[in-house]
Amino acid sequence: METTASLFKSVSRRVWSPPQRPFRVCSWNREVKKGVTAGILEELKEKAAQALLISTVLTLVCEEDGTEVDSEEFLLALPDNTVFMALTPGEIWKPHPLRQRAGNKPGDSKPRTGKDIAQITFDLYRTHPKDVFGSLNVKATFKGLYSVSADFQCMGPKKVLREALRVMSTLLQAAGHLLISSAAVIRRIIQGADLLQAQHDKSIEYWE
Repeated sequence: METTASLFKSVSRRVWSPPQRPFRVCSWNREVKKGVTAGILEELKEKAAQALLISTVLTLVCEEDGTEVDSEEFLLALPDNTVFMALTPGEIWKPHPLRQRAGNKPGDSKPRTGKDIAQITFDLYRTHPKDVFGSLNVKATFKGLYSVSADFQCMGPKKVLREALRVMSTLLQAAGHLLISSAAVIRRIIQGADLLQAQHDKSIEYWE
């Protein structure tokens, strides 16, 4: 019975394969971060376990607020590149220290040192195994209160080649137009010189 269920599940995946979406997963202590692509929740859990080298059953929660992802509808409602935290039995979600510090009242916050003035983090990940350079996420935090993040996504080899060919085609078209315009100008100059020469010859014959 179990073999039949596994076979039916495998056939169902092959018949209906949802589009792959990019996500990011991290460990419970946020020390390990990986980029994965998945179409359904079960596939996301499997790839997260493989990326983070987890062999036990895991639970996925939103890294930002700890909301558990337990349905396909909720996963579809989340945007691409959402960060999930993978939790194994016994592990619990904890807020990020910087966000926790930002949520404290001014009177409850601890005195800040020079290290708390500014902090920049770089997160390099790949949304697809065939990506050449991967993508880079840069996050800057100022005084633990204000944060700005930017996500730079690189392209795969096919897209890079396509863009290179498109740029080369545009340059060749521009060079072709330039050569045609130059040829037309040179032809007009030659025709003007021939006309002046003919008029000069006629004037000489007239005076003779």
